[in-house]
Amino acid sequence: MCLALPAQIIAIDPDSGMATASVDNVKVEVSLALVDDVAVGDYVLVHVGYALNKIDEDEALKTLALFAEAGLKPSP
Repeated sequence: MCLALPAQIIAIDPDSGMATASVDNVKVEVSLALVDDVAVGDYVLVHVGYALNKIDEDEALKTLALFAEAGLKPSP
């Protein structure tokens, strides 16, 4: 089973369409090719290097809390 993880966008390179996203202080480069109107500070669901869609900050934080409660340490 594959999961998409919530990650916060911390930097965007508009020339390449790539962004730096952070999950639990782990930073990864993700493509923004599949989403529109993403800004620094937004949360997105990340799967295999792609931001799939934007999500609400509250929902992202709840999901990350559930991962922590289950003893899982997500890494994108």
